[in-house]
Amino acid sequence: MTEWDIDPGGVESILSLVGLAAKDLSKDVRGYGRNVQDAAVSAGTISGPYCGEAPAGPVGAAVVNFVTDTQHKITFMAARAKKSMDGTVKATTEYIEGDLAMAARAQREAAKAPTPAELRAAGKPSGERDGK
Repeated sequence: MTEWDIDPGGVESILSLVGLAAKDLSKDVRGYGRNVQDAAVSAGTISGPYCGEAPAGPVGAAVVNFVTDTQHKITFMAARAKKSMDGTVKATTEYIEGDLAMAARAQREAAKAPTPAELRAAGKPSGERDGK
């Protein structure tokens, strides 16, 4: 049988580090969005002089297409990280509650009155127990 050996304090420590990394990643993703937008606007065009807002050129359009094509991957990455962290918390909580439930069950069993078979076994000399 496989044994579990989960250290809730260790899990909490690792999750806090993952949380910090996720916060940094979130900042980077926001910066990525701003930087890509700036890059698309600043890429220029192959057209002549213009008045007002710059028309989108082929490089800017390619940058926008790239962002559109990769946006779902970035969203998935964030959702996956959150789901993994939430799952870890839930699994650790279930592990702790399972340990508590098993301990309570063992205590309830130990507190019960002995069965007739247990009484007979206790009354026999130690050499006669276990069918000897």
